[in-house]
Amino acid sequence: MDDIDLLVVGPTGGKDGGIGRYISEQLRHLDGRVSARLFNSKTPSADGPLSLARGALHAAADWVRFGRESPPDVVHVHTSHYLSFYLSSAYVLVAARRWDVPVVLHVHGSSFDEFVAEASGPVAAFQSMVFDACDAVVVLSEYWRETLSARVADSKLVVLPNAVVPDEYDPDAAADPQHVVFVSSHVERKGVVEFTEAVAALYDRGFDFRTTVAGSGPLSSHAEALAAAYDDAEYVGYVSEAEKRNLLSDASVYVLPTYAEGLPIAILEAMAGGNAVVSTDVGSIASVVDGSNGALVDPGDVDDLVSALEGILRNPETTARMGAESRRRVEADYTWSGVADELVSLYARLLGRPVERPDAAQR
Repeated sequence: MDDIDLLVVGPTGGKDGGIGRYISEQLRHLDGRVSARLFNSKTPSADGPLSLARGALHAAADWVRFGRESPPDVVHVHTSHYLSFYLSSAYVLVAARRWDVPVVLHVHGSSFDEFVAEASGPVAAFQSMVFDACDAVVVLSEYWRETLSARVADSKLVVLPNAVVPDEYDPDAAADPQHVVFVSSHVERKGVVEFTEAVAALYDRGFDFRTTVAGSGPLSSHAEALAAAYDDAEYVGYVSEAEKRNLLSDASVYVLPTYAEGLPIAILEAMAGGNAVVSTDVGSIASVVDGSNGALVDPGDVDDLVSALEGILRNPETTARMGAESRRRVEADYTWSGVADELVSLYARLLGRPVERPDAAQR
């Protein structure tokens, strides 16, 4: 299948978010299986009228540059909600209507459900037009398939979850004391404030465990205050991918009390590291976390979070059992080798070519 010329479109570079990390892994695991090239659609962040204008000019220049690309066999566009979707639409429409090649639109984004549900008439019509121009729309779970069914024909919807490489993690099931970890951006949506308050409450009740908070953002002062107040709490700031893998492999419990998500790669990474997971029932999280490998709490409910953590930390054997189940689930259903097989098969199907059997694929 390496004769398939694939053009991947999406934002990557710098301290990549979830989409950027996905694209990097996609290109890595498709290498040797298709001929893939990247069109980086990353635009400067906008935090004021002037930077917004610069971002708009940058996006317009990217659209012109994209139109000058050599038409590939297949275009795979990654998108998120709101502005990301509007920016991505130009790539979809050029590929579908000017180049007349199959287009895969890959939907990420924590608030894409709101973007669809709250769309006005003109916005809904625009969404439908963009989706109609696609040959396949990739979603992260059955939850997102149901969400997008309001705009996309069922025959176009493809469920393909995020993925990790389990062998890059080496879980330590014998951490003593147990090690609770938060690794994410320090913004309100990720629940870093609720996390630090819950951990402080457990320390005040006399629980014996270590805490590491990684990541950075406008709310990092909460992590700094936690580390200053308790000897067993540490704030390490931004960590590299390798440092994150080591941290998650050493951890016992990963906590992400988020308010909105798609299917967080961070949770899959924590599961690969053999962690029990405490998170919230938003987006697709309930498809990977339940009572067998962790707990789900209500977003913003610190008392609920304290109760869930208390229940897990009381029994190290329970924590270890949950971590082992997390690892088993990742190895069974969320590996990059499996996702790469599915992507290659999807491209072949859209081109009317024989579908490559997974056991014949180059790994």
